[in-house]
Amino acid sequence: MSESVYKVIEVVGTSTESWEKAATNAVEVASKSINNLRIAEINKLDLKIENGKVAAYRARVALSFKYES
Repeated sequence: MSESVYKVIEVVGTSTESWEKAATNAVEVASKSINNLRIAEINKLDLKIENGKVAAYRARVALSFKYES
């Protein structure tokens, strides 16, 4: 088994529907410009509130990808 090196970045996805959709959006958008995504870890979930109501769900996601040799 060869040794590998991975980079970890953090992105925030948003959705008006759910935290799951917010996390999915984060991964799908990031995958358009980053190759070889391997792991997604949810670091934080929060809500945007407007006029006393939930306006958006936000998911802070750590993504790792493998460096190419």
